[in-house]
Amino acid sequence: MKQYHDLLQSILTHGTRHEDRTGVGTISHFGYQTRFDLREGFPIVTTKRVPFRWVAEELFWILSGSTNEKDLRARGVDIWAEWADLDHTRRFGREEGDLGPIYGSLWRSFGGDYPERNGVDQIARLVELLQRDPNSRRLLVSAWDPRVCDAVSLPPCHTLFQFKVERGRVLHCQLYQRSADAFLGVPFNISSYALLTHLLAHVCELEVGEFVYTLGDYHIYLNHLAQVEELLARKPLPLPRLEIHDDRQLRGLDGLLKMSYENLRLVGYQSHGKIAAPVAV
Repeated sequence: MKQYHDLLQSILTHGTRHEDRTGVGTISHFGYQTRFDLREGFPIVTTKRVPFRWVAEELFWILSGSTNEKDLRARGVDIWAEWADLDHTRRFGREEGDLGPIYGSLWRSFGGDYPERNGVDQIARLVELLQRDPNSRRLLVSAWDPRVCDAVSLPPCHTLFQFKVERGRVLHCQLYQRSADAFLGVPFNISSYALLTHLLAHVCELEVGEFVYTLGDYHIYLNHLAQVEELLARKPLPLPRLEIHDDRQLRGLDGLLKMSYENLRLVGYQSHGKIAAPVAV
């Protein structure tokens, strides 16, 4: 996937050394945009192995409204584990596993009294608007609430996404991400929002269009530089295609929330091998 290689190379070419909250340090640059035409294949990095099932299970976990890492762990995915131990959760008076008002809460109960789900269900609003008023310029979801952003160990990195329906049938998505770990996080983010666009297009009976990816602070951690060099030395492979198998004809919000990994087939995904790298917590 050339766009991903270009993103990494942009940091190496234009970035500068920065200290950061983790103490690891980064090469960081500010402001970037790239585009993926979802009609040309599913955007998943091919120059290292990306576990698509993990991408999907994390997205379904967020859509469910859960903010408990144990629910994600039950799906066989442990990518939030570092922020869910007692050392992190008890800082905010929470039990182990309770991550606080992160994506699931903000998407499904924005402005509510956490952990009560009495806020605005932004996903329900989005789906309803897509079906009732596809020409709306208000097809967006915010994951940044300044009232609670400091009440969690890791506030949302992908903070705002907006959809546009073109000619009444083609669904485009744009994401703004305030902070992007280019080696570990960005491959997940690209595929996650591409998948979300596919799912929404399916349940609203639309076609997929472009995913536009806009970044604020995008960076490579200093302990990922060798891994980035290894990846950039590899040649990207052809993109796979995503199939959604839905015998029940799932539609609307109810259909979206009933979707699962078993409905998905990533056809033709070939990649180079895994490249391991430590998570900066």
